[in-house]
This record gives sequence, structure tokens and C-alpha cells, in this order.
Amino acid sequence: MRRRRFFALGWGAALLAGCGTEYAATGTVGPRARFAIGAGGERWARVAATLVRCAREAGYAVTSQAPVTKVTVTGLPALAAADMNNGLSLLDTATPLARLTGDVEVVVVPATSRFRNFDEFGAHLVAQPDQTQLAGGRQGGPDHLLFGLIAKGLGADARKVDYTGYRNSAAAATALLGGKATAAAGTLADWRPSIDGHQVRVLAVSSAERAVGLDAPTLLESGVRVDFADWCAAVGPDSMSDDSRAAAIQMCDDVCGSRAWQAACRAGGWNPIPLSGDDFEKWLTSEIDRTRAVLRDLGLLDTPGTTCWGSCGNGH
Repeated sequence: MRRRRFFALGWGAALLAGCGTEYAATGTVGPRARFAIGAGGERWARVAATLVRCAREAGYAVTSQAPVTKVTVTGLPALAAADMNNGLSLLDTATPLARLTGDVEVVVVPATSRFRNFDEFGAHLVAQPDQTQLAGGRQGGPDHLLFGLIAKGLGADARKVDYTGYRNSAAAATALLGGKATAAAGTLADWRPSIDGHQVRVLAVSSAERAVGLDAPTLLESGVRVDFADWCAAVGPDSMSDDSRAAAIQMCDDVCGSRAWQAACRAGGWNPIPLSGDDFEKWLTSEIDRTRAVLRDLGLLDTPGTTCWGSCGNGH
């Protein structure tokens, strides 16, 4: 089936493989292993640049000069934005190659908050979802999705969740510490300075296992069946040939299995979560289904069977 092309609105998140910033490197392998690797948005630029460097160290040629196999680094925020804008998914617009990294998210409250633990916060969210001010990144993004999953897991009415999206974690932190929000969500890496500075307390982490060096339970331990990460992945063009797909997947596997990549992930504060080929496509299908379900629960997406194009499903 011919996939349809689109341009995701908002956040500058381009899902079409080959869009965004491209990075150049050199190598010695043949034409079928020549790659043009780019970021689908500014938030993935560091990961894309690291992928280029590690691919070069693994012996692959990365260049902007044709002929090349195009690879774009994108992630969960772009996937959600696409659904809200026109109902298309990553499977409609690109060829899945490999999952790369995932950032653990945290639920935080001010250090002076009356909520001593996640149970107390959760009880308030269930009883008064419209009076539990929540903060995080842009509406419909990973932080908003996480609160939607938490609300659903606790049995709260997600459509009543009072969420305000901010342009970045610094703005969300200002709102939280300024009393404009009861709790906030974001990546552990973004909130680490506030955590280490004892300005906020972590009520729970989104990963299945506890975060190293952090005295906070997982959502699973707290009674919410959620394992969640702000992930990024490599995708190819929607018209990608089988040979090009196989070569790109091999490149991603080689890079993600390298010591250079593991070291880069540690330095960047990223969690490597490698998964490629058909296994990644299967996982991505389930992730798309989960994301759409949460967006519907939050009232940001029409119910199944309803056709929605443009901005009709983004709450405006």
C-alpha cells in the first residue's frame, strides 16, 4: 500500500525521513552503505549527531552527497503531534528502522508540597482532577501523555485533568516552584538540577525499574501499570526499498551494539533501548495504539471512526 506523505504541524517535528539537519561524516564502505542521517527536529539533534559519529567509527560512510540511504531521528513527541494534526502515523509516512534511546520521566512536586508521596497525590487527582494543576512540556507531548496514563491507571477522569503545557522544562519548573502547578512531569535529565538542589521531590519514575541513585518508587510500585519513556528512533523514507531498509537496520544494530554508542549514551544521560526491524515495527504499532488511546482519553483526539484533518482533533 502506498503510504501518504504529510508535514507534522507544531514543535518543528518533521517526520519525513531526510528532513531536518543533516550531519556529514566519511567512511570507506560501498555505495549501499552510504547514509544521510538527519534530525527530525531540534530536540533530536544531539542523538542524530551522535549516531553519525558512532556510525563513522563503525566504518559506515555518512554523507549528504547522493546516492545515499536517508535516515531520520525522530520520536514520541512527533508521533503524538502527527495524530493530533491529521490522523496519520509514523507507519503511514516513514519506514521504521530501529528504536534508539529512551528518557525516564519523573513526577515531581515542590519540596514544600503537602503531598508526601505518590499515593497522596494520586488520591487527590482521582478526587479532584480539575483542581490538581499539572505542568510539563507542550500539550499532547510525552509529559501530558504520562499524566493521561496515570489518570487512567488510577481511575480518574482524564478529560478533567488540568494540564498546562510549557515551552520547555525550565518554564515548567518556574511554574511549579511559583505555585502555578501542583505537580509536574518531565525527563529525569531535565529535572535533575532541581532534584539535586532539593527544590523538588520525586514522587515516582515512569520506568519499570527504579532509577539508579534516586530514592523514588516506580509507577508500577505505586499501583499504576505504566512503563513509559520519552523515546527516539531511526526511520527511513516511506518509499524505502527492501535493500536500503536492510542496510539501514544493519547500521543501526552495529552502532547500538558498539562501545562508542554505549559510552555516548552514558555521557548524554540517555538510556539505550535498542530494538530494530520487524520487532521494532511491531512495538511501534502498539505504541501508536497506546498514544492514540491516551490522546482520546485527554480529549485531544476524536474517538475511533471519526474522520479528522487539520487541527480539529487538537482541542481547539
